[in-house]
Order: sequence, then structure tokens, then C-alpha cells
Amino acid sequence: MDVDGKMAIIHAVAGILAGYVSFTLSNGSIPAIGENQALAALAGLVILIIIGNISERIFGKEAVGGTKGWLWSGIIPFVFIWFISWTIFINI
Repeated sequence: MDVDGKMAIIHAVAGILAGYVSFTLSNGSIPAIGENQALAALAGLVILIIIGNISERIFGKEAVGGTKGWLWSGIIPFVFIWFISWTIFINI
């Protein structure tokens, strides 16, 4: 499998994790935080940045293709999976 496919899989799995974290933060499951959608969105973006940096270190910046490569192989799959999984967790 090429680097683009591996990055998409890593970001998709991280998107599911971010969806669950966002659901937990926006649902009010943590009493000290309450229902906070802004914090949930911020948590998802932080997870995206962390996963992006990890994938650049694993595969190398040249193999990833810079910002353009990270956009199409990382950010787009992450955002789609993140929002879909967040919605699924809310509706369960």
C-alpha cells in the first residue's frame, strides 16, 4: 500500500477517535465541563494536528507531499470520518 493510503487509514481511525471525544465533550458526559460544542470541535482539531505531525514523522515530509499531500490524504478523510462518527455517536 502506498503512503497516501496508509495516511488515509491512520487519519480515518483518528477521525473515529475524535468523533467519540467530541461526542463526550459535547454531550455533557463530563459534569465539570458540561455541554460544550466549541471545546469538542477544538479537541478534534488538536487530534488532527497531532496525528498529522505523527504521520509526517513516520513517513517523512517528502513522502507525505507537504501541505497539499496532507490535505488530500489526511485532512479530508479525517474531517469526513470525524463528523460522521460524531453524528452517529450523538444519534445512538
